[in-house]
Amino acid sequence: MVGLALLAASAMAPLPNLVLLFCDDAGYGDFGFSGHPTIETPQLDRMAREGTRLTQFYSASPACTASRYAVLTGRYPGRSGLAWVLNPDSPRGIHPRETTIAELLKARGYATGIFGKWHLGYPNEKNLFAPERLPLAHGFDEYLGIPYSNDMLPPNHPPLRLLRGPSSKGDPVAGYETITDQLDQTTLASRLTDAAVSFVERHREGPFFLYVPFPEPHIPLHPGPAFQGKSRRGTYGDVIMEVDASVGRILESFRRLQLDRRTLVVFTSDNGPWVLRGLGGGSAGLFRDGKGSTWEGGVREPSIWWQPGTVPAASTREDVASTMDVFPTFARLAGASPPQKIDGADVWPLVRSGIPLPKRPYYYTGLNNEVFAVREGRWKLHRKTYSQLGLKYFEDPMPLLFDLEVDPSETKNAAASHPDVVAHLQELLAGFDARLKADGTYWDQ
Repeated sequence: MVGLALLAASAMAPLPNLVLLFCDDAGYGDFGFSGHPTIETPQLDRMAREGTRLTQFYSASPACTASRYAVLTGRYPGRSGLAWVLNPDSPRGIHPRETTIAELLKARGYATGIFGKWHLGYPNEKNLFAPERLPLAHGFDEYLGIPYSNDMLPPNHPPLRLLRGPSSKGDPVAGYETITDQLDQTTLASRLTDAAVSFVERHREGPFFLYVPFPEPHIPLHPGPAFQGKSRRGTYGDVIMEVDASVGRILESFRRLQLDRRTLVVFTSDNGPWVLRGLGGGSAGLFRDGKGSTWEGGVREPSIWWQPGTVPAASTREDVASTMDVFPTFARLAGASPPQKIDGADVWPLVRSGIPLPKRPYYYTGLNNEVFAVREGRWKLHRKTYSQLGLKYFEDPMPLLFDLEVDPSETKNAAASHPDVVAHLQELLAGFDARLKADGTYWDQ
């Protein structure tokens, strides 16, 4: 009877607000809570103290478009039918038959808003159907942001627009209002944060889904006036400090409105740091390489899960998880069932109670959404590698095998001493390749 009462109470409880804060090109080592010695991130450090960190958390891709597809759909990028990075004139965007977490939550009565970088398609003369490229066609009620990366600028690309939707004015860009096509990027972070806080205030009765894909710290770096010259790490540090302040403002809005105990917030990044840019890019900490690669530095990401009173404070979890797990976890908390085949898993028992996840392999998606590597437990096998730096770290023949429990920096190839592990992981890769090929994509149908 007690169990039935608890189930009944749970069924009557209000649905939680769900929030995803998603950086662009932030490295694992770029924050105080993850060990950076000179970049000050007091708001994120507090979030980490008040929440739970997943220390073996991955982005599903080391590139912008593919990683955003995966976090919104819960699916490996190889299912998207897209290039791993879309340009403004790319002929495809996210397929209309894909179900995003915004669509799923909207069907459950959630208000849905996105404030930041979209990068899953943009209307142009090459598109098969233009309006279906932008957020309002994929479950979002409100949008303010840029449609692609902040370095896609004239003369090679159209002017970078700050778009708002929906708009009563109408506009050549699929009915969205262009706030400006002469964007001062030093104002972008504050404008997007203002919009996110306004969304929270207007939907305080809940439930709401808030997605803030920060355009920072992607290059070019444009910290706001209040942050310029503030970090000992230089301009890159200034930008991280501004991201930290934006996170702090959003979390403070939950505290001020007494929403913190019924709001789950996830903070992470889309891929590793752009190490090719030297001091203009970030740090992967102890991990090898960065953005663009399936070495750990390209896809291992910081991850904080925060909900005071529900998510344990000052805790860490070491199970392997990924951005694809956000979709099924949020779906479970909203009482929804994904209508499409997804690859992520519900990690709420792990986050809330420390219950280990079932054993499962994790597949690393690399250049052009090809599967480059696989991890199962402590072992990671590379069958192919790539580095934007142009570096070949090992002269050994492929595949390369690493024990990530003792060698997280991937410095010692253990393939010769563990042929049985190599054979097993190669079988996993072959099976996954076959399944992806058999399933195809919506663009194949």
